[in-house]
Amino acid sequence: MFAFFYTIGLHLLVFLANIVALFHPKTRKWVEGQRVKGKGQGAKAGPSQGEGALSFRGATPVRESKVFWVHAASLGEFEQGRPVIEAIRTEYPHAHIVLSFFSPSGYEIRKDYNQVDEVCYLPVDTPRNVKRFLDNVQPDVALFIKYEFWYNYLHELKKRQIPTFLFSAIFRPNQLFFKPYGGFYRRMLFCFNEILVQNEASKQLLNSVGYSSATVAGDTRLDRVVQIAKQAKSYPEIEAFKGTNPLLIIGSAWPDDMEVLIPFLNQWEAPLKVIIAPHEINTEQIQQWQKALKKHSERFTVYGLRFGVDGTPLDILHSPLDILFLDTIGMLASLFRYADFAYVGGAFKDGLHNTMEPAVYAMPIFFGQPYYQKFQEALDLLQLGGATTIATTQEFTTAFTEVYQNLKIRQQKAGICYDYVQKNAGATAKVMASIRSAF
Repeated sequence: MFAFFYTIGLHLLVFLANIVALFHPKTRKWVEGQRVKGKGQGAKAGPSQGEGALSFRGATPVRESKVFWVHAASLGEFEQGRPVIEAIRTEYPHAHIVLSFFSPSGYEIRKDYNQVDEVCYLPVDTPRNVKRFLDNVQPDVALFIKYEFWYNYLHELKKRQIPTFLFSAIFRPNQLFFKPYGGFYRRMLFCFNEILVQNEASKQLLNSVGYSSATVAGDTRLDRVVQIAKQAKSYPEIEAFKGTNPLLIIGSAWPDDMEVLIPFLNQWEAPLKVIIAPHEINTEQIQQWQKALKKHSERFTVYGLRFGVDGTPLDILHSPLDILFLDTIGMLASLFRYADFAYVGGAFKDGLHNTMEPAVYAMPIFFGQPYYQKFQEALDLLQLGGATTIATTQEFTTAFTEVYQNLKIRQQKAGICYDYVQKNAGATAKVMASIRSAF
């Protein structure tokens, strides 16, 4: 009965999304992605047409090769799962890898990701779409990253006896899986051959509802940030901007974060350079922030015109530049290498963004509240003393002043963050061991 109403609800969701798409560009992209119709010449499948069919771009793989289906909700989950995808590509070089996204923010940015064979939107979780999708892809293994629970997909995978794993997962007592009335959701847990969780508390929660195939493996995001740090690019423009000054990077900034930080930036007088990376690049929003700031600021795309392709300065600033707005995609993770302090956005809004990206480069980290509790690494860094959560401009000013003025405290917090990443990396190897056990 619940499954019936669940499916009816999904049809209603699609109907409403088509209406919202008339006014909302992001929803419009999702709706258009759901309407993709293509040859379906991928994996082990023959031709297929209709809603939810894949439009495969690559050649049909060798028949004896393995087919991996990896699903990520959005861009953040993709980055979390990327070390596993690339480990699969290394260990199974002839494998055919299909990567699906639910959100346009993931698909649009990573649709040309060259470590997989196909990238697509996940068709809506109706029985018809699910069967068509799985008939088309015919995965040997299905991998879900962190949070994704789709009833019809999971039950059809189990019915077909396709090994299915959830990794980098984290669970909390208030989730429906653990409520007396959460039987519908609990049944989805038992469709996974194994759930690889971030911490012991998650394993104990799963055990409490009778799920015994949980393994504490950690978070693959830590492997990803270690990988990024080793491959970090150099940016002469940023080196010129920073000079010999301390640098604060504000990453994934939402308007709620900037309401707290702009007054701080306007009143701060000691030497400090600042880079602000908005959560979403919106020129109008950046211009509003620039008007609210008393200090000279520029967008990176404008500032970068003063440099040649080799990073050689072509122009000289006529007035001091204090703040750069990062209006490009793909730079932030590498830019943290230049930072002395980091503020990570999102905790005032929908959820804290990736604190591990700055942590791997060793620096004190700040973020807002209250939406950080579901992120284990944030809780750990707060407990260890490497990170600080703030609620107001005054709280941030006090906390920042301490690490700015006291080098010993700054180095202590920086060391805690760096050590945390190094100590807890390695989840990818555990996920790969589970995958091997499926064959």
